[in-house]
Amino acid sequence: MERGSYEFEAGDSGGLLNTASNVELLRELWLDREEISGDNLGPGDPGDFDHGAWHVACHLAGACGVQRRPDGSLAWLQISHDGREDLYFASITVLEGANTRTVPLDSAEGRMLQMGNRVVGFVEGTSVGRISARFTKDPPTLFNLWRRQDFDLPPGSPQDGGRVWEHWCTLRDIRPEHRIGTSALTAYVSLTAALGDYFVPTVARGRREYGHPVQLREMVVAGLTSQQAALWDGTPKAIPANCEAVFEDADPATSLKAASSFDWSDKLSYYMFTRKITGWSKVADVQRDLKA
Repeated sequence: MERGSYEFEAGDSGGLLNTASNVELLRELWLDREEISGDNLGPGDPGDFDHGAWHVACHLAGACGVQRRPDGSLAWLQISHDGREDLYFASITVLEGANTRTVPLDSAEGRMLQMGNRVVGFVEGTSVGRISARFTKDPPTLFNLWRRQDFDLPPGSPQDGGRVWEHWCTLRDIRPEHRIGTSALTAYVSLTAALGDYFVPTVARGRREYGHPVQLREMVVAGLTSQQAALWDGTPKAIPANCEAVFEDADPATSLKAASSFDWSDKLSYYMFTRKITGWSKVADVQRDLKA
């Protein structure tokens, strides 16, 4: 079915479909400057939004998801980096015996590993620590002077870093001719299709600043997600302090092992880092935002 003013393609369950047309619609939406412009785009340097996505996009791309497999084990889903091509793809990581393996979601193996899985929740993306694109050497011209390697920092470093800042860089140019930005968009649609309708708004609700509330409203209006999902009546849980550095290492294998120690017994859970968990948009906040 088609949903919203942009007519995004959604399945019967409400989740976004993994289609090329949805990638192009997402590109068009995040480049829209009629409904989202000026301060509503979020903070940035001059030129950051000339060809770049809204601020919320880097938080959405940096977040990860968890599925419960039929055997009771967990699967970890995220946007990963292919160092050979310097491109991004949606991936699934599973634990088999003592070993983990990570494969593209859209591969035959990736589709098999998702069969019978159920989404149990999401994990906030890291704003400190390592990035997934290790050893990159971006020239300053690639992402409007932003360089991914500047945000590849050791776990525990208090400076800006991690996968959210990595995708702040990659999404500074999402025009069709920019292969890295396009790969990030394509990977995000694939990831969102696998994690369901609640993934986008839940992560977007993690901040009351940077224009996220009005950007979430426009994503609902456009049909990227539904109003029902945006009004999920849940409360985020804090990532245990002893697991924060594990996620900051940006390794899907160790992230899966850390997430396996979390409580996923609720119908849907969202885990956030304590540094920003108080910024969560409550249902009443979102109701006001959607009516604005």
